Amino acid sequence: MKKPNTRRSFIKKSALASVAIPILGSSVLNCKSDAQTKSNNLNKTSKKLNILILGGTSYLGPHQIAYALSRGHSVSTFTRGKTKPRIHAELFDKVEQLIGDREDNLKALENRKWDVVIDNSGRKVEWTKATAELLKDNVDLYMYTSSTGVYYPYLNGNLTPETEVALIMPEGLDEYEKYEMEYGVMKANSELAAIKAFGKERTVVVRPTYMLGPGDRTDRFVHWPVRLSKGGEHIIPGKSEDLVQYIDVRDIAEWFIRLAENNQHGTYNGVGPKSKQTMQEFIKEAANSFDVESSFVMVDDYEFLKANDMYYSIPWILPDKEHYGSARISNKKSIAAGLTFRPISTIVTDTLSWWNSDKVDNERKTNFNTNLEAMLKKEEEIIAQWKERN
Repeated sequence: MKKPNTRRSFIKKSALASVAIPILGSSVLNCKSDAQTKSNNLNKTSKKLNILILGGTSYLGPHQIAYALSRGHSVSTFTRGKTKPRIHAELFDKVEQLIGDREDNLKALENRKWDVVIDNSGRKVEWTKATAELLKDNVDLYMYTSSTGVYYPYLNGNLTPETEVALIMPEGLDEYEKYEMEYGVMKANSELAAIKAFGKERTVVVRPTYMLGPGDRTDRFVHWPVRLSKGGEHIIPGKSEDLVQYIDVRDIAEWFIRLAENNQHGTYNGVGPKSKQTMQEFIKEAANSFDVESSFVMVDDYEFLKANDMYYSIPWILPDKEHYGSARISNKKSIAAGLTFRPISTIVTDTLSWWNSDKVDNERKTNFNTNLEAMLKKEEEIIAQWKERN
């Protein structure tokens, strides 16, 4: 049997299929629950911070910048100057934009002081080592954007920040396993590099799971708001007990800034929702966000799903042995540290509003709508096959 698409290759292919990312209106970007508004107002009188973001022009960074500026902080970014911000682009006139290259040119960061550095672009351990060592005497707090990929293979449930993670690649892995694991090993070692330079009391590590919401550079999630808004008969992949985890990108972005305001430290899992949730519960709640009639077909045979190349329907991931715990990652410590969550209805309706706007390139929409390998096109046929065999 052919190897399934990996979690990382799924993301990579989705990203390559993406094109323009829009500038979003405040009505889409700033939707918050009452609980979030209360939480986010707690630090109105906090010290105004001088923040450096390594990266900052792609998906997470612009949301961090928007929130930081709204709180009265100042922001610098450090990039190669090649990726143009397409989210909150109008705010970048208020941002100091430093140009360099983490591979071999950190000159713009030399002899400068900031209160906080947020490392969003740490794709190599050596990059993290170099920037952390350079900045450790001139910055108070180093915040590293890691990933729940550090836990791969997700063999156990209730993965916590204290769970031991792999720091070296085991021997005897096949190509599929190597591809899956190398990213997590890199992230885990980068976390340690930041901690070694700054010390535990001056380092924050955030490990986000799948980030959803307006401005996503992949099309891994947009199927659900697009499809559910049309009503009709929908596939729910997986068994009734299959869990899901996800997080709105804005919830992660805003939490980063509040952690810095509170001068917190430690390692945290950036995962939601607040409580355990099954894929069935997620889909039905998401569908209720739209004023259309919907019905559901639960396809609970993993072999049938695999035969139809349905391994990932984010936020659902087929819970084989290596991915059993990928939706069982603990967020208890993060909630205690102030992580809040937008409701599903906000995530799906904001994502749909963004997707349907003229801010998303028509070519990207066309590619998504006509992709014969995507569930949007295959769903009706798969439902028919499933009903025939059952």
